[in-house]
Amino acid sequence: MAWLALHLLLIISFSCRDTLRVIAEGPTIFPVPFGNFSRKAQRIISIVLGRELPPFNPVREVGGAYVHAAGIDVGYGYFAPNVPGGYKLVFELHYSNGRTEYELPSVNSAAAGLRIAGLLDSIGRTPYDPIREILVKTLAQSVWRQHPDVKSVRAIVGSVRLPSIREFEQGQRESYEFLYAYDFSLQNDAPKRQDYQREYQH
Repeated sequence: MAWLALHLLLIISFSCRDTLRVIAEGPTIFPVPFGNFSRKAQRIISIVLGRELPPFNPVREVGGAYVHAAGIDVGYGYFAPNVPGGYKLVFELHYSNGRTEYELPSVNSAAAGLRIAGLLDSIGRTPYDPIREILVKTLAQSVWRQHPDVKSVRAIVGSVRLPSIREFEQGQRESYEFLYAYDFSLQNDAPKRQDYQREYQH
């Protein structure tokens, strides 16, 4: 009974955390002050769940292994998945002759598009930088296979900022906030990361 109670408590905690995260990131039907409250409440729940502990802390590792194995940490936000995508990934392809091209991750079906959107969400929300680098590098390698003559690739990760209803009525559309950039080359396989806090338009 104690194990069952703990399991249900974890499910409720993760569902509340995910729901509060969506409200905090907005826009939702809730007023802005409620979003600020949700952000603070989400952080408190994350601390209680041990998500703010160092990555190699035994408590965090054991708890993380359990919630991953049980599937508790995903799918409890009670919102339609990936509508719309919260993050964007653009590849800047550099050729030896100085030519530069831009390419988005390509998919073959709508189902694959949803999986890519979910993967981009995971990349954008991953707090642990080495894991994020590996995920971005995997996608960059798939682009490199399609363009074998590319000299270097820059992967740019940004978050989507949706306008409020009033901003939309005034003609504003979605914009993108720059988060991370990773540089890959054949000579140096290790990515170089750049972090900025500036906004750019698509």
